[in-house]
Amino acid sequence: MVMSVENDVLRALADPLRARIVQLLAGEALCTCHLVAETGARQTNISNHLRALREAGLVDTEPCGRFTYYRLRPEALDDAAAQLAGLAEAARQVAANERKRPCT
Repeated sequence: MVMSVENDVLRALADPLRARIVQLLAGEALCTCHLVAETGARQTNISNHLRALREAGLVDTEPCGRFTYYRLRPEALDDAAAQLAGLAEAARQVAANERKRPCT
């Protein structure tokens, strides 16, 4: 059984700044100005990374006056983690059974 982890989620988490943003959002909802202060990145760079995280389904937005707060979607991480755990279990079974395809 082959499982496919969402490429968008993995691609989004592969970038170090996006991974840092996700780490920060795991602790609390933040707006762009908070993320700029925490990461030292430029506002436009943060905004571009937040757009990628939204498109990957990892982040939701919450308008609050003239600011927009960003909140991590834990279920998106749960889904990716479950798929990766399934792949790890399949690999364990292959290793335990010493299963390999014969060469021709």
